Amino acid sequence: MTPLQCKMARTALGWGVIDLAREAHVSTQTIVRFERGDQLKVQTVGNLRSTMENAGIEFIPENGGGVGVRLKRPSSTE
Repeated sequence: MTPLQCKMARTALGWGVIDLAREAHVSTQTIVRFERGDQLKVQTVGNLRSTMENAGIEFIPENGGGVGVRLKRPSSTE
């Protein structure tokens, strides 16, 4: 997950920095530092990513069109 993907995912979820920090159990400064391009521990980035994936985000790798995010399709049981 790139810093840009983090911002895009928060926007797709309608979350601010405070919301993501609360859900991921990290400080708001951790989110701010990551989104401005600072290096974080791999485990911390993984935690942020899995928090947003659990909330319904799919991260799209660079595939010729650049990285991105999208909302997951609801399962047929929902």
